[in-house]
Amino acid sequence: MAAIGFTAAAPLAGFSSVAYAAETVRAEIGKPLQEAQKLAAAGKNKEALAKLKETDSVGGKSANETYLIERTRASAAAAAGDNDAAAKAFESVINSGKLSAAEQPKFTQALAGIYYRAKDYPKAITWIQRALKDNPNDTQMHDLLIQTYYISGKYAEAAKELSSAKGASEQNLQMLANIQLKQNDKAGYVQTLEKLAGSYPKTSYWADLLNRVSGKPGFSPTLSLDVLRLRLVNGLLSKPSEYMEMAQLSLQAGNPAEAIKIIDQGYKKGILGTGADAPRHQRLKDLAAKTQTEFDAKAATEEAEAVKAKDADALANLGYGLVSAGKADKGLALMDQAVKLGTGRNPEAIKLHYGIAQSIAGKKAPALATLKTVKGTDGTADLARYWTLNINHPM
Repeated sequence: MAAIGFTAAAPLAGFSSVAYAAETVRAEIGKPLQEAQKLAAAGKNKEALAKLKETDSVGGKSANETYLIERTRASAAAAAGDNDAAAKAFESVINSGKLSAAEQPKFTQALAGIYYRAKDYPKAITWIQRALKDNPNDTQMHDLLIQTYYISGKYAEAAKELSSAKGASEQNLQMLANIQLKQNDKAGYVQTLEKLAGSYPKTSYWADLLNRVSGKPGFSPTLSLDVLRLRLVNGLLSKPSEYMEMAQLSLQAGNPAEAIKIIDQGYKKGILGTGADAPRHQRLKDLAAKTQTEFDAKAATEEAEAVKAKDADALANLGYGLVSAGKADKGLALMDQAVKLGTGRNPEAIKLHYGIAQSIAGKKAPALATLKTVKGTDGTADLARYWTLNINHPM
């Protein structure tokens, strides 16, 4: 994770003698102090720090003199990269009680940044928390607290902050996912991965998500085609064997129109139709076309039989095939009957397929409403949730 940058010296620009005109400053303090400020303004911060040492031997300093010396030292030390000197000076300035209400949080934030860069994470956490106490809505400080927890190995604390964050950034979600992996929190990791895939869709997130759902205990092999459907729409199919497998599963499901589309896409991308297996690809393409012809010829008869028998599975399969063939209204009507019957081998899978088909037909709102109703512990509910993510945030 990239570090969050802080310019500690930014709120500490050098100041002239008018900065301390309100209170008397002795000459033995004022002269080296002004010279140090001029050196710092010229970018000669190490020389400025050396000049300030002349004031260290002066005894009986007033609170104002100490404040002005340490404020100048804080700015010069931060700019010079002397974290130890800067941290001590910052703490002195912050604890002086002389900072205005507007300046106080800037100095507190800067000190937190100094300790962070110095890798003194316990002190960085202390000062970040102090800054957040003054301004709970400071997102930069909140992000730095999370990052500091993470870098210092305080994973539980980092995870708690990340989990409670609203509108988490991609970087923060990645960090949470890494923590959950380290803690072997598989369920939490998948939840975070879903947020990443939904809000920041990338092939890497989708690949991990779909691999995990397929390997989940209790996942039904009958949903393999549905996983491949999600892999296809998210650009995750790249091998001839994957296109061949998906097309064959579509044919087995009674959906030749879908098989034809898959094969055509494989040919268009140059994945199918080339190499030593080109004849096999052609045979599958011919089979899909032949099966579609047979599907069209038998559709009316099969519909009548399925309606008469109130066969939910047959209605759902035929309906999906019709939607894939471009006959959305007729196909969705059959699938709607299948859902209402609720008597299929897997009613939840029928609802899942109905939602996917509605999405294919361009009916986004009804699709989302249908997918929201899908339950089941065999992977149907997971896939319905993933289709919802995909519909709302397509690749």
